Amino acid sequence: MGHRIVISGYYGFDNLGDEAVLYSMLQALRRVIPRLEITVLSNDPPATAREYGVVSVNRWNMRQVAGALRHGELLLSGGGSLLQDVTGMQSLVYYLGVIWMARLLRKPVMYYAQGIGPVNTAIGRRLVCMTTRSVRSVTVRDGESLKDLRSMGVRRPIEVTVDPVLGLRPSDINLAAGAGILARHGIISDSPVVGVSVRPLPGRATWKTELVRACDELAMAGHKVVFIPMHTPDDLVLSQKLAAAMREHNHVIIGEKLNVPDVISLMGNLDLLIGMRLHALVFAAVTGVPPLGIVYDPKVERFLGRLGVPHAGHPLEIQGDALAHMAKSFLAGKKELREKISRRVHELRGTAEQTAQIAHRILKGSDLDI
Repeated sequence: MGHRIVISGYYGFDNLGDEAVLYSMLQALRRVIPRLEITVLSNDPPATAREYGVVSVNRWNMRQVAGALRHGELLLSGGGSLLQDVTGMQSLVYYLGVIWMARLLRKPVMYYAQGIGPVNTAIGRRLVCMTTRSVRSVTVRDGESLKDLRSMGVRRPIEVTVDPVLGLRPSDINLAAGAGILARHGIISDSPVVGVSVRPLPGRATWKTELVRACDELAMAGHKVVFIPMHTPDDLVLSQKLAAAMREHNHVIIGEKLNVPDVISLMGNLDLLIGMRLHALVFAAVTGVPPLGIVYDPKVERFLGRLGVPHAGHPLEIQGDALAHMAKSFLAGKKELREKISRRVHELRGTAEQTAQIAHRILKGSDLDI
């Protein structure tokens, strides 16, 4: 008889970053835990079941969610940045509510490499603190998440691990698929290929003009600029607007819908990635490609800090000339950067697998308080 777990996260929304978190969690869990039956709470259960070979139920149908939890032995909440209220209090209450439901059903709960915060409201901070005290194990993906929980009054043991995507192994990645995608879009030359992954942001949009200037300068220098949307349709629409504003024509947009292995493979065929989406930067890192991050959210700075790689600043700090210069510097030192990043990712990969091992120990009934 195998073990049964339920996974709660931002899945089934066509966001490649969050889908990659699920993909990577499943890879690690299946390696570590034999005969595992997995149920995923999803916005699109048929697609999630088809893509990952799991059972999937409608995350909005509380009767289905309760049934999955009742049948399961353990709830994994995560990965991703679930416990935050920047996108609204409703999101935070939803994820905490699933945890509360599991606890009411007397099922153990594990935070699986969660990225905590920002939680800015007083009520949100109290709810996170109260809920976190009641779960069986807490693992977070960076030290800043640990500090955030401590600042909310959480005094229980907490394990700092890493983003699940950093657990992907080279054998999990088929670089030929990404080369084929680039070839379909006419990119078969030997000139450097610079990926660009952007996301919409509220407020002033001066950063868009500056990013376009940087892309034009890189294209003028002979580099191929490839826009890679991570979330459809939002990122695709923004990429199209930025590409249309470029004076140079040495660019393409990857408009086709990609699955997680394909987009990771695509990233592995780049020479550099300029990215705002966290998991676009993580994809680059796991394939040894230098990630040049624009810090729209603290989690981007946190991740690049763990790699020891400098970032390009906040979007409103971006200057086109300076960004292009930094990109060219990354490209010039690509070999050394690749070696540095690959060494660091190799160190972090083992930590990612430890998260799955903690889940296994809970299922085996080990005495565990982390």
